[in-house]
Amino acid sequence: MVERYARKEMADKWTLHAKYRAWLDVELAAVKAWNKLGLIPEEDMKKILEKASFDIDRINEIEQETKHDVIAFLTSVAESLGPESRWIHYGMTSSDTIDTAVALQMRESLKLIIEDVKMVMESIKRRAFEHKYTLMVGRSHGIHGEPITFGLVLSIWYDEFARHLKNLQETLEVVSVGKVSGAMGNFAHAPMELEELVCEELGLKPAPISNQVVQRDRYGRLFTTLALIASTIEKIAVNIRHFQRTEVYEAEEYFSKGQKGSSAMPHKRNPVLSENLTGLARVVRSMVLPALENVALWHERDISHSSVERFILPDGFITLDFALHRLNNVISNLVVYPENMMKNLNLTGGLVFSQRVLLELTKAGVSREDAYKIVQRNAMKVWESIQEGKAPLNEKGESLFLQYLLEDGELTEKIAPQRIREFFDYDYYTKNVEKIYKRVYGNDDTSN
Repeated sequence: MVERYARKEMADKWTLHAKYRAWLDVELAAVKAWNKLGLIPEEDMKKILEKASFDIDRINEIEQETKHDVIAFLTSVAESLGPESRWIHYGMTSSDTIDTAVALQMRESLKLIIEDVKMVMESIKRRAFEHKYTLMVGRSHGIHGEPITFGLVLSIWYDEFARHLKNLQETLEVVSVGKVSGAMGNFAHAPMELEELVCEELGLKPAPISNQVVQRDRYGRLFTTLALIASTIEKIAVNIRHFQRTEVYEAEEYFSKGQKGSSAMPHKRNPVLSENLTGLARVVRSMVLPALENVALWHERDISHSSVERFILPDGFITLDFALHRLNNVISNLVVYPENMMKNLNLTGGLVFSQRVLLELTKAGVSREDAYKIVQRNAMKVWESIQEGKAPLNEKGESLFLQYLLEDGELTEKIAPQRIREFFDYDYYTKNVEKIYKRVYGNDDTSN
């Protein structure tokens, strides 16, 4: 229900009615501004503000003849008025209306995306504190590295979204601009004060300078911002898909009662939501290139950007809004298996402690090159033993790596066996978790 509600709320901002309503809001703001500037009589202004409306079917009908959507819209509005309709669109060009109105739509849509990101951050934060000290193996190149905690993994995601939030807030300022500067941007038929009054009425800033359009680098900034968020969504989704692999099985998407995973194999529990998010991220990112190509218009403008924006603006916002709510659902309901995380952490027979042994040898006076050789030869023995079917832990409950290290005379000559055993301590790798959390979350040490 949450996902469905959020998608409708965003979609409603990009309906035909919403578009024409935004156009009308701009036109009415211009009427108010002209009244303040002494052009439009008070009585005419009141009639326009009270009666001005549009009819979508009528707009479509008119456009069939005029082949011009703004003219069709203005004609429909004029039909709802009397002689005072002559003041509608006075001194303005089509892009004065369209670009200023689209700024209103982008602004309100971005506010929803900002709310979505905050929602996702809260869900990640809650899970991060839940798993602050849940041990798991860290991986590089997909290969086991050293112990970390699942909370640290989640905190990476949180920190990335915090950057997106800042970027969104800055982008909101970038796109929240309007223009009423006329056909070539020279204010020949309307004073600059008109633009300032219109933008003030609509809660926008006037573009410092424009030609016939608001410059499309602003839209490029918007879509690169949305694409970066989509990429983080995919980053998280790909990790979850890996965690859910059968041979890993450290976490999985919630599998509801009655859910089916495969039409052929009844046992399947597939990460379908995360896979869906991966696909949606590709769609959002695909909109960046056309948005950037819209920056280069001929001279004071052409309309090659218009057809592009009719697709990417509604689709970009609606898709990302959906994806953020779906991601929130996945994270909030993610099933985590700490026991399997620990099982995998022990899978390589203690090899995750190799760097500590290396560093301790150098502290004991062994050259780095020699220390590396000692550690690596014993590590390779562990790999070979596991490949031969030996258990990661021996009959004493000690890891194979520890066993082989203790049997290495060159090593025990430098470091006492009991001291070597002390290196195999998971707490060593979590000692700075608290400090890391303070960097990420500040002094907020709660999960609420």
